Amino acid sequence: MKAVLFDLFGVIARVQSPESVTVLERTAGGDPDRFWAAYWSQRPRYDRGEVTGPGYWQAVCAQLDIPCDRRLTDALTAADLTGWSEIDQRAVDLLGLLADRGIVLGLLSNIPEDLAVLYEVTQPWLERFAVRGLSCRIGSAKPEPAAYEWCIRELGLPPEEILFVDDRAENVHAACQLGFQGHVFTSPEGLRDALEAALPRTPGRN
Repeated sequence: MKAVLFDLFGVIARVQSPESVTVLERTAGGDPDRFWAAYWSQRPRYDRGEVTGPGYWQAVCAQLDIPCDRRLTDALTAADLTGWSEIDQRAVDLLGLLADRGIVLGLLSNIPEDLAVLYEVTQPWLERFAVRGLSCRIGSAKPEPAAYEWCIRELGLPPEEILFVDDRAENVHAACQLGFQGHVFTSPEGLRDALEAALPRTPGRN
């Protein structure tokens, strides 16, 4: 293993908390189940960069049959960004340990442009990644093969030498189908154990 390709949300960044979910539901109003059905059904185009943030929220509101003005789109955008912004410092610390071992780091994330910009201006550890495959900028998203193939090209390594880490089993399966090593993330401690097993041992280490 010469490189580790990380997912972002659910691995390094936390998924939406119950509190942030509630804020979004209250901001949108109406039935929560219908809101989340619209939220996720419209999300792929937003993640791929095919629509802007306001365009995404207008599509969500249209699916919900609710009026959508600038005030509402701004409020929904702000609540959404806040909900995806919490970091797991234990996972961030692993990046430094891997870099110190000479492992190339890559990132592959399904992420819209608004959120990508927020991370770039607030999270300096992103600079540790030699390759950043952000779906909004590469035009494809996991588990589409094109997203993984983009990372293979940019990393310049055969997939057999890349460990892909994601909290969603279907994304890891898609990577393994292309020849990657794979790890389904459940905790930073479990990932650390998997990395120690996969990393080449250095002289003097037990």
